[in-house]
Amino acid sequence: MELLVVIGIVAILLALLLPAVQAAREAHRRIECQNNIRQMGLALHNHHDVYRRLPAGWVSIAPTGEPGWAWSALLLESLQQPTSPNVTWAAAAEPALAVAIGLGPGAMQIAHNSNKALRETRIALFLCPSDPADEVFLLCSGPGAGMFEVARSNYAGVFGTGVIENTASAGNGVFYQNSKTRFADILDGLGNTIILGERTSRQPGSWEGSATWVGAVPGAYRGMARVVGRAGRVPNDVLGDFADFGSWHPFGANFVMADNSVRMISDQIDPAAYHALATRAGGE
Repeated sequence: MELLVVIGIVAILLALLLPAVQAAREAHRRIECQNNIRQMGLALHNHHDVYRRLPAGWVSIAPTGEPGWAWSALLLESLQQPTSPNVTWAAAAEPALAVAIGLGPGAMQIAHNSNKALRETRIALFLCPSDPADEVFLLCSGPGAGMFEVARSNYAGVFGTGVIENTASAGNGVFYQNSKTRFADILDGLGNTIILGERTSRQPGSWEGSATWVGAVPGAYRGMARVVGRAGRVPNDVLGDFADFGSWHPFGANFVMADNSVRMISDQIDPAAYHALATRAGGE
């Protein structure tokens, strides 16, 4: 009887201890995630210092056209991350310089065979440690229509509040098609405007996949919404859209403001306040 009592007490203690251990591990992962997004914010500031503007949300001659490289791909130099031999630092930072350095147009296209290794490169800084999804996923153009594999990302630029596919080149946030946003254009204040946020792999549907750091791949299902997100519903809303922000963290998602401060925005935030944070010059 005494042995059974001891076993019962040990079982109760373990039951109390395990949630505490899991909570401690999640707290550590959340801090690591916050550090990731802070480093990206710092890289954006460095890019702005060099080019006098932030990188484009994605670069293309049409909303779904080539080359499609995203803001995150354009930051590889600032983040000191490797690229493939066919995408030089100059081309990665400013695709308009491709002609000047003699880079052929094919190599600038995301889908070009020479960029296969680059497309599949896993970059730890772009991955939230709380997200258990595969680091590389099959990009599709529709249900059952696979294209090629790309590396996952858990962070996206803030497009604003509009529907990305309807206003690709006119987002009211910081990042959109061929955007050239300067800090001086953020009239709502750098500390009042979110520029990057978390995107979870826990998106609606089973075949859509995740966000990617690579770019807006032409022909991919919701290709533009894989590199930028919108403040539609509040973070982690169960009725959220594929383009909405969210995370695997409880109670909210991490965002970086234009002044490079990091905030965990609650999933209980007032929607109007959330929308106001996502616009660069809404006057709110």
